[in-house]
Amino acid sequence: MQFCLQCGHEAERKIPTTDNMPRLVCPNCHYIHYENPKVICGSLVIHEGRVLLCRRAIEPQYGLWTIPAGFMENGETIADGAARESFEEAEAVVINPQLYCLYDIPDIGQIYVIYLADLKDGAYGIGSESLDSALFSEEDIPWDNIAFEAVRRTLTHYFADRKQFDNVKQFPIHQEYVGKDKSIKRY
Repeated sequence: MQFCLQCGHEAERKIPTTDNMPRLVCPNCHYIHYENPKVICGSLVIHEGRVLLCRRAIEPQYGLWTIPAGFMENGETIADGAARESFEEAEAVVINPQLYCLYDIPDIGQIYVIYLADLKDGAYGIGSESLDSALFSEEDIPWDNIAFEAVRRTLTHYFADRKQFDNVKQFPIHQEYVGKDKSIKRY
């Protein structure tokens, strides 16, 4: 961004007197433009022990598989955003959502918030941002074609938790840092 969103004047990158980080600052109206991480909200949608995955029809990672997820919108809760993305990408209505995974991905300025949810009536389809969608058992997941490391980690956690815990209400919340080099740090 080169121009101020408030007055249209050309902005400058500098450290404001009230801050310690470089920001885009308007020398005309003194508006400070903050650039903060984006929140990605999504759902690991479960039906009869299988997980719902979507094959991406958009970049990044066109043609690879992911869970229904995307950018949170202003005016919605994270859970509402996860439900909206599930419908937009897979025509899936989710029920019983519960917080499941949090990923800090500072290298790309994103935070992933993933809910574990049930698929209402087992019904799903193909949304406008997907080439395909399907329910997968653990052994059928296209592991070599998973779009994002946070999705791979979420799937890995789910299948491990399912073996360890008696029911989904006992699943822990997983919180991790995912580095550009795919390194993982658990909190």
